[in-house]
Amino acid sequence: MRRAGPLLALAALVLPAAASAQAPEQVAEQVAGAALRAAPVFDGHNDVPEQLRDRRRNMLEGFDFNDTAREPGTDKWAVQGEANSMPMQTDLPRLRKGRVGAQFWSVYVSATLPEPQAVQATLEQIDVMKRLIARHPRDLQFCTDSACVEKAMKGGRIASLLGMEGGHSIGGSLAVLRQMHALGARYMTLTHFKSLAWADSGTDAPLSNGLSPLGKQVVREMQRLGMLVDLSHVSQKAMLDTLEIAGAPVIFSHSGAQGVAAHARNVSDPVLDRLKANGGLVMVNFYPGYASKALFAWNVERGGEEARQKALHPDRPDLIKAALEAWEKARPRPAVTVADLADHVDYLARRIGVDHVGIGSDFDGGSTGIVGMPDASGYPALFTELARRGYNQADLEKISSRNMLRVMKAAEAYAASRAKDPPIENPTAF
Repeated sequence: MRRAGPLLALAALVLPAAASAQAPEQVAEQVAGAALRAAPVFDGHNDVPEQLRDRRRNMLEGFDFNDTAREPGTDKWAVQGEANSMPMQTDLPRLRKGRVGAQFWSVYVSATLPEPQAVQATLEQIDVMKRLIARHPRDLQFCTDSACVEKAMKGGRIASLLGMEGGHSIGGSLAVLRQMHALGARYMTLTHFKSLAWADSGTDAPLSNGLSPLGKQVVREMQRLGMLVDLSHVSQKAMLDTLEIAGAPVIFSHSGAQGVAAHARNVSDPVLDRLKANGGLVMVNFYPGYASKALFAWNVERGGEEARQKALHPDRPDLIKAALEAWEKARPRPAVTVADLADHVDYLARRIGVDHVGIGSDFDGGSTGIVGMPDASGYPALFTELARRGYNQADLEKISSRNMLRVMKAAEAYAASRAKDPPIENPTAF
């Protein structure tokens, strides 16, 4: 048995999250560092593929994944109206500094695309991310199962997996779903910001009252294949419908707790309670508007003021702009910090247990502007904050990657148990 040094021996006495004791700063750093060495971060959601599409049209010639801070941007990623000003948040040195050991890369495409075009675009995103991974064999390892993830971590490489963000990527076809799985996709978020004919989004009007009969077949076929069902973005009814029929654990790849910030993108207490029984996982998101209770309230109030000004001055955009600028000057946008992210971890750990908490940053997909968490180098700051709050090393290892590996293994075991089941069929659309 290894003997712990004096600081780590003290750290072993630090109480779990429910305790009120606060760890000294030096001890907190030691506990966090030890946890991340033993169990590097397994992040559930990163949007580098979206950046490659928006900035470079998926052309990798000249792209330097060792330094993306100066990568030319697009108007879509502009800051305060300045074109080409938003730097990327992810590259290999920053992933290493952040102690990332495994990453789900999101092969997201816009939910506004017609579904046949979305299928093509998703294939292109799978292709570009596979090509990027293949360019960096010393640092990245393409993986499709938990055994590969563990082997890559042990060998010092970042296990790289693919997740689809939105069921529009399969065009309503279980055959396409199976082909995406064959290409390496290992989770699918059932919806994005728009409801589908078979699954409702949490940020759009419902079309299916949760999951339609086809939506339930999608869930069943995903789990038969061993593909993780991701409930980020979907409506509460669709979440509950999924949990009612799920035979394997499900995930929220990048969401928080509504008990902290009541945004529709976060998870309600009734769903959390069902998730605990399912054995699933909420991977805490770093998107500021979902993470911060204060910023969520500010955004709601600003939206109300904008609607009021548009009602007062429908023909005067200049007056609307001036009024909103005055409103923001009088009510500055609240800062969001690492402590806000830790609040979600705390809430989830207390409500459903630390075994059901993970990390899903959404870097390069909108998680910008958090004080102390600028980019993929910042994960140790969050784990130090959690250690400061009383999480011990074993709990931090669960949050960083052990919980996600447990869920993957459970999904794989379920798929193995259904190996003799025939593929679920649905008729073609034309």
